[in-house]
Amino acid sequence: MMRREISPLNGRYADRLAELPAYFSEFALMQARCEVELAWLEALERAGLCPRLSDAEHARIDEARQSFSDADFARIVEIDRRIDHDVKACELFLREKLALDRPQWIHFGLTSADVSNLAYGILLARFRDQQQLPMLRALIECLADRVEAWKTVVFPARTHGQPASPTTLGKELAVFLARLLRQARTLESHRFRGKLTGATGTHAAAVAAFPDRDWMGLSAEFVESLGLEANRCTTQVEDHDALAEYFAIVSRTNNIVCDLDRDLWEYISRGDLIERPVGREVGSSTMPHKVNPIRFENSEGNVAISNALLHALCDKLTVSRMQRDLSDTTVERNIGVALAHSHLAIGQTLRGLERIDVDEDVLRSAVESTPEVLSEGYQTILRSAGVDDPYELLRRLTRGERVTLDRLHRFAEGLSVSDDVKARLRDLRPAEYVGQAESVCDGVLEDARRWLGP
Repeated sequence: MMRREISPLNGRYADRLAELPAYFSEFALMQARCEVELAWLEALERAGLCPRLSDAEHARIDEARQSFSDADFARIVEIDRRIDHDVKACELFLREKLALDRPQWIHFGLTSADVSNLAYGILLARFRDQQQLPMLRALIECLADRVEAWKTVVFPARTHGQPASPTTLGKELAVFLARLLRQARTLESHRFRGKLTGATGTHAAAVAAFPDRDWMGLSAEFVESLGLEANRCTTQVEDHDALAEYFAIVSRTNNIVCDLDRDLWEYISRGDLIERPVGREVGSSTMPHKVNPIRFENSEGNVAISNALLHALCDKLTVSRMQRDLSDTTVERNIGVALAHSHLAIGQTLRGLERIDVDEDVLRSAVESTPEVLSEGYQTILRSAGVDDPYELLRRLTRGERVTLDRLHRFAEGLSVSDDVKARLRDLRPAEYVGQAESVCDGVLEDARRWLGP
């Protein structure tokens, strides 16, 4: 029977997101919850609280951790349907699976929120390290290659959509490279937080059973062993502030990617950049000539969905009624949806970038056709030469007027300034009026290569 998917993530785009179910599916969540339960059981044994497990029991724990199967997941789902509590279902499943002599030590001193927040922290940290950062790295590498190749390619700049002081194509892409690099570093250094503090954050049950133990220290040590930062002061739920901080990083990255998408789309539409046709791809159902910038458009759309969900996640997950309510659990299950759309967006931008070419002669001609952009350089040189109000002189000469190099040169000859200043004005050319664009590119590239490594 043909599958009918509700979400395009599992339908049209499934092949591009094939790795993500390992982090965001119900299967992955249940597996991570069992991983937390097993690790806590072993931590209790190491602390001398749980009686020593036999070699056979340790072997079954290792097997359960390493070979979580479809059948295991199906069994948890079956138990959950009966008792209507997914974390308790994991505990009962492990009781069956491990067949311990003392099964009461499974889930000892825990509340379901302890298990779930740690499971999400583990999964998100893995996704960040194994999928998200590598994808961002690929985009940064792609941008760096193009900044290097095009750092001296003169490019027609526009502010407010009107001709402005020229730049280089490499320098314009270097702006996005620098912005993405800052977010990548922030993402890389971000630490997800987790809590193991009991039903209302007091370790009350554990203290009641073993009053002489340092439960705050033991739980913090355990959380840190999972690669998370311990949140020692909580209600029943971890406050999710670190998740909100993470989502903000992703959202900022999305916005930078979207900004890049829109600029590249505009450059292609004006003919400043060329998008290469590929194979038998079709750009229109009726117009055979079309080569559309659909990857940048697709990326922009996915950013919109991702950011809408990320903002909703930030707003909801950082608020909980008193010690807790259950509204966060269904919201958390959409974390993967938000991040998957972000992943799609970056992948589409990367694919679009890889298909862009430039015609340097066309770009140079476009820049040289607007000599009025030299009015900035003219009035600035004249300021330095002591002319009182050169801005007003250039405004009257150029604003709303057709400007040519010859007209600018005649203007320069009529000024009461030295021959050296006149020569500097005459030497200005639009295609060479790019300042230190190449040096700007080199500085960003050096920074990027340092982060990218060998």
